[in-house]
Amino acid sequence: MDANLEPLVRSLRAAPIVDRDGYEYFVHGVTDGIPPMEPDVLDAIVDGLRERIDFADVDTIVAPEAMGIHHATALSLETGVPFVIVRKRSYGFPAEVAIHQETGYGESEFFLNGVDPGDRVVVVDDVLSSGNTIEAICEALEAADAELVDVAVVLRRVDKDRPEFSRAVTHLLDVGVEDGELVIVD
Repeated sequence: MDANLEPLVRSLRAAPIVDRDGYEYFVHGVTDGIPPMEPDVLDAIVDGLRERIDFADVDTIVAPEAMGIHHATALSLETGVPFVIVRKRSYGFPAEVAIHQETGYGESEFFLNGVDPGDRVVVVDDVLSSGNTIEAICEALEAADAELVDVAVVLRRVDKDRPEFSRAVTHLLDVGVEDGELVIVD
């Protein structure tokens, strides 16, 4: 395991698990903004993603509302690459792309704006669990004629059955829930 990720690993050890209609959901600053995320954890995340992704030729970072926002903000500040948020409300702009997504615990509509044809983008999110949110965003980016450089998540959940995910995903840690506790899988 990457020693630079120790602040993230340390913070994950205390993540509580809550039941959301039979789905074991872990609560952490990365995924929920509570408990508070310490700056050293966010620094470790940004450093880890920068080590794994070359942002030199990236035009835009794209992140879904809400939990991709702080990761995109921190990456934007460190890389100088602007970011856009895939929002949960429509603005009705002419090039807006509507996105329907379903997760293991709900479904919603998202709307992509601010990405132009030919833009080279990196999608950043908190967790890859079912993959449905990221897959829907990637399909919307393709519909907008953007070039997908990379898909990156902080955590990849490996304890849930999910359909074959069709895209390579850069991630920092694999996690799962075992016996009511969040575990880091090596």
